[in-house]
Amino acid sequence: MIDRICSALLGALLACVLHGSACAQTVERIRFGQSWLPQAEHCGFFQARASGLYAAAGLDVELVPGGPGVNMSQLLAAGRVDAAMGTALSTLNMRAAGVPGVTIAAMFQRSPQTLVAHPNQGVARLEDLRSRRIAVANFSRTQFWLWLKVRYGFDDSQLRPYTYNPSAFVADPSAVQQGYITEDAFFLGRALGGEPVTILLADYGYPEYATTIYAMQETIERRRDAMQRFVDASIQGYAQCIAGDPTPAFEAIRAANPDQSLELSAFKVAQMRRYQLADG
Repeated sequence: MIDRICSALLGALLACVLHGSACAQTVERIRFGQSWLPQAEHCGFFQARASGLYAAAGLDVELVPGGPGVNMSQLLAAGRVDAAMGTALSTLNMRAAGVPGVTIAAMFQRSPQTLVAHPNQGVARLEDLRSRRIAVANFSRTQFWLWLKVRYGFDDSQLRPYTYNPSAFVADPSAVQQGYITEDAFFLGRALGGEPVTILLADYGYPEYATTIYAMQETIERRRDAMQRFVDASIQGYAQCIAGDPTPAFEAIRAANPDQSLELSAFKVAQMRRYQLADG
């Protein structure tokens, strides 16, 4: 912790020397809650921290990991984090519950959300899944599943538990589950010995932004300048990941989550580029 704070301070000092305008900035600490465990989909935030973009902006940013059972919206409302990563529906759901959350940026312009099926099972389009059982996580049932019900006539009777373990999917050729375009082929393709059928919901009109930054209304009003600097530096981080050298982010992600190999991170960023998730 001390080393990281010192690095941030040194980065801010360097920015002061190189860009005199930064001298007037006080280093501000921001705790940013991630929507999941550290992974390459979050590369822009890790790149901004590892390459000194946050430090140059006068920020000391702590990236707080999420995961199964972690409700970042609740942590945000309780003041445990200053801002959080989510989707467009994160703050809509907060507002519906009377909690004044506000989305201030979206790193992904298209949602990576998919539904995944086995090949040679009569599934080629989204409409082919209307009568199939589908494993969907609890939090997803309040997000993309609602859209599927309204737009395409899906029904709650199709729902099955999603366990975050691909073994049940691999063992059952008729199985369908939620997925992410950034990793479906990497994990399930290897397990199946061939490409799964991956249906990207954004291709069927799913309108949601993803990998958003949101905060409480009061925080935005009170810390507007710091929030703006955080958004700007994060955007630069994603630009470096997509168009530059994301190695600093990959190494930082692997250090924070050893399950994310450099090979996996490279595959994910390649998918982000292929499907224009961040710059489409």
